[in-house]
Amino acid sequence: MPATEFGTPIVSVKPLVLATPARGTDLTVRVSAPVTGDDLPVLLFSHGYGSSLDGYGPLIDHWAANGFVVIQPTHLDSRTLALPPEDPRTPHLWRHRVDDLRTVLDHLDALIAAVPTLAGRVDRSRIAVAGHSFGGQTAGVLLGLRVTDPTTGAAEDLADPRVRAGVLLATAGLGGANLTPFAVEHFPFMNPTFAHLSTPALVVAGDRDDSPLTVRGPDWMTDPYTLSPGDKSLLTLLGAEHSLGGIPGYEAAETTDENPALVALLRAVTTAYLRRALDIDDTDWRAIRKSLAEDPAPLGRLESK
Repeated sequence: MPATEFGTPIVSVKPLVLATPARGTDLTVRVSAPVTGDDLPVLLFSHGYGSSLDGYGPLIDHWAANGFVVIQPTHLDSRTLALPPEDPRTPHLWRHRVDDLRTVLDHLDALIAAVPTLAGRVDRSRIAVAGHSFGGQTAGVLLGLRVTDPTTGAAEDLADPRVRAGVLLATAGLGGANLTPFAVEHFPFMNPTFAHLSTPALVVAGDRDDSPLTVRGPDWMTDPYTLSPGDKSLLTLLGAEHSLGGIPGYEAAETTDENPALVALLRAVTTAYLRRALDIDDTDWRAIRKSLAEDPAPLGRLESK
């Protein structure tokens, strides 16, 4: 089948199961990749709270069609697993999520081998991570973000040198006085520090993402950009709420700000950024920066530091 204006046709394989006895529930994974092409970079994706490997089609399909091997684990907080609040793993969900991504990296060869025709076509030296909402914090930990464990009080360095870049979508900012009482009570792990988040990353925030978890308003989601060191870029989507125009899924019920044009811009910017950050090609990145800067009525703002 020839490529179309939507990109190269893709193959998606699920569920691939990784045995994880210490986790208590085996890790299920989905792998999506283009049917043609070589030296394909790898992109791990961490879903938002409650979602699963079946979510985020508007992003996953695009990234895979444009040359990425996209790997989606289902975390323990997924609605598909229905983990009860009294489960002893519940207080440690944030850490289990990070371990899920590490498990994927540790078993990358096995996952690649399980996808027909993919073996021999993957560039293991080019690995990036992305995540939305809670998944943004999860992805950020592999980039250097640190979480103070609410049980132990430790803020361990869990950055992974195998990951070269990241994309943080609608990701929570500072905790403490920035949180609402509801967030403090129900999400004690929402206390990130960004001082060590030095791996290159693109942060994406909606200027109408007025989260019930913070007293600050939409600018809270820009903390991963403004408070982190190193090579960072920030895409602010104008008019976007937490779903950033509709990325959780096709016709997803949780999307309250459906806007295909915003999703199209997000897909283009993230793809261009990842290609640039992984040293593949920066042509599209330079073109998008120029286009947004010159557009008299842009859908978003793009800045870098």
